[in-house]
Amino acid sequence: MLKRKDVVKADSLFRIGGNAATGPWGPALLALALLLIPMAAATAQESGGRGQQMEFIRDAEIEHIIRGYAQPIFHAAGVDPDAVDIILVQEDVINAFVAGGQNMFIYTGLLQECDNPEQLVGVMAHETGHIAGGHLIRGRDAMDNASAEALLATLLGVGAAIASHQPGAAATVITGGTGMAENNLLAFSRTQEGSADAAGMRFLDSAHITAQGFHDFLQKLAGQELLPANRQVAYTRTHPLTQDRIDAVADHLQASPWKTAMLGPAANEQFQRLKAKLIGFIHPALALRRYAPGDPSIIARYARAIALYRQGNLTEALPQLDALIAQEPKNPFFYELKGQVLMENQRVAESLAPYRRSVELLPDSGLLRGALAQALLEAGDPRLIDEALRQLQFATRQERNSPFLWRLVATGWGRKSNDGMVAYALAEEAVAKGDRAMARSESERAERMLPAGSPGWLRAQDIRAIVDAH
Repeated sequence: MLKRKDVVKADSLFRIGGNAATGPWGPALLALALLLIPMAAATAQESGGRGQQMEFIRDAEIEHIIRGYAQPIFHAAGVDPDAVDIILVQEDVINAFVAGGQNMFIYTGLLQECDNPEQLVGVMAHETGHIAGGHLIRGRDAMDNASAEALLATLLGVGAAIASHQPGAAATVITGGTGMAENNLLAFSRTQEGSADAAGMRFLDSAHITAQGFHDFLQKLAGQELLPANRQVAYTRTHPLTQDRIDAVADHLQASPWKTAMLGPAANEQFQRLKAKLIGFIHPALALRRYAPGDPSIIARYARAIALYRQGNLTEALPQLDALIAQEPKNPFFYELKGQVLMENQRVAESLAPYRRSVELLPDSGLLRGALAQALLEAGDPRLIDEALRQLQFATRQERNSPFLWRLVATGWGRKSNDGMVAYALAEEAVAKGDRAMARSESERAERMLPAGSPGWLRAQDIRAIVDAH
């Protein structure tokens, strides 16, 4: 796994690429590889007060599941799904917000609090209402101090930060000023909340999904505004909650032809696995208590296998992973997780077979191909370099703004003694990090060393032109 720390600049040149992996599994569940790795990012201390750390995680399965739920909502809203970055915040608080353009932040605490996928979809429909309503644009126009601008730059930098992790999943640490959730940038007025509710319910109806989940979620938070501000759930601080809003959702439900249109058992199973995975990685000891050893369900065994691996107990974790693979032999992410477990424990050669199998089962996933490429390079066999570069060629098309993948590309070409392609890959890495000076320097070096008209030479010219334009 990635062990180094990258410094990511807040003024990243390009928006985050957020395309989810797609493939033959469709709505079926994928599996995990979640690791908490600290990464230094830009700060927004200008806003004053004590700094606050936030962790952002990336995971192929979780992103796939959430994007699958959000896709019909985005389409109903007329929003390009590929233009929305869904960013997972690893923190045990109930919150979600949109900021810095079409960036949707979802806290793991909210995922754990939701009882079913309908509740999560309701929240995402509401947040999509903010995007479609242009609330963020108006909010930015209203900002009148440098601290809010600094925070916005930090939020925009998050995308570059989370994209730099190794495939599977990871986390990044970012320092903010006073609580980000309390900043004006993230807090909407009651008028905007009502507008986002109405839009979200329209999107749910258009997608033929009940708004019951959203109603139930708001009911969970009912009464929060009667508490002192420091005791309120974060969601109610960023989304002012009133009984009128809850009543409006209830009235909509009564008239909606889709009142009982739940997502179905498969989607619920998928969501419960997502929750089990999160608790297995984030709170392994709790997962081992919550999911009893005698529970034969895949959900429980999945959580336990992950928790045991996180605690370093491979003697029990690997047999449980093998049993899961035997039960679902076409689940590509069970293989990916096994590959990760093996590679993290210095069994790189053994990790290649499960990694390769995961790619065979889900060839359209850039994250899986990137994981395989890393294992191929770490194996230290010169005969595997070309295979690694082929995997990376695909992976970087899917995850173009991942500094880590471009560093792997540079490593592969370095082992083949192709300095021109090394320079090109380092230029791409610098672009993904928002390092203009390095992007210019390496793109110029690539232009000098690569054959004129070659793909790398042409892309190096593009990079230099874009850097100059900024």
